[in-house]
Amino acid sequence: MGDSLDLGKCFEVINNLVTEAGQLIACNNETRQEFELKSGDIDLVTQTDKDVEKLLMNGITKHFPDHKFIGEEESSGEAGANKLTDCPTWIIDPVDGTMNFVHAFPHSCISVGLKVNKVTEIGIVYNPILEQRFTARRGQGAFYNGKRIQVSGQKDIKKALVTSEFGTTRDVEKMKVVNENFAKMAKEVHALRVLGSAALNMAMVALGAADANYEFGIHAWDVCAADLIVREAGGVVIDPAGGEFDIMSRRVLAAATPELAMAISKVLTQYNPMPRDD
Repeated sequence: MGDSLDLGKCFEVINNLVTEAGQLIACNNETRQEFELKSGDIDLVTQTDKDVEKLLMNGITKHFPDHKFIGEEESSGEAGANKLTDCPTWIIDPVDGTMNFVHAFPHSCISVGLKVNKVTEIGIVYNPILEQRFTARRGQGAFYNGKRIQVSGQKDIKKALVTSEFGTTRDVEKMKVVNENFAKMAKEVHALRVLGSAALNMAMVALGAADANYEFGIHAWDVCAADLIVREAGGVVIDPAGGEFDIMSRRVLAAATPELAMAISKVLTQYNPMPRDD
């Protein structure tokens, strides 16, 4: 099935759908939004999240009726996330950076990745408010608004600008690790940034604007597209402990170089968010 799939058509369809969905976000970002709490803490969902996910899923299904989905809003139901199989599967975060979005802080995005035989073939991260579109197809490089991009090549942790997040939970154990890592990193790196969108943080690594990004507690839909974009821009994506990246582990470390990735992994206090995405 994967062999006969026209990835060019998939890319064209999703690019157009993301543009359309982006208009929902852009026009709703002009004022502060109503929201509901998803699971306590500060994990938010807005009507826009739901509308964008629906628009994307319906649009894809029209063209590719047998494709599967793993989506943020879809996965927040009782059954949890769908299992990843070899079938073409779209992994979607309709609004990554919902907290920013509800405050009309213009730094949130749509993140969509397509996996076929469990390999990511297409990634799009699109901030419609500031018109920032990051795209990649496996083996074809990474692009920002249509222009080829590459990572910074930074190897030295002392010169690195690094992004991370507090995350969407205020769990005491997790916050202890998050704060400990901020304190450790502040001593080691050139600069630390917390901008509020996991996918855009990774996209900044691909762009060469940030040198690395790490986070514990992300989900597959936050990082699927950006993982491909970073790697296609010449960067590395690994597990924060230094091993291989596991998209279902809810842990990620993206960096411009293997040297920088390993240096950061040695500094970090490790944390294993539960449950995993699979």
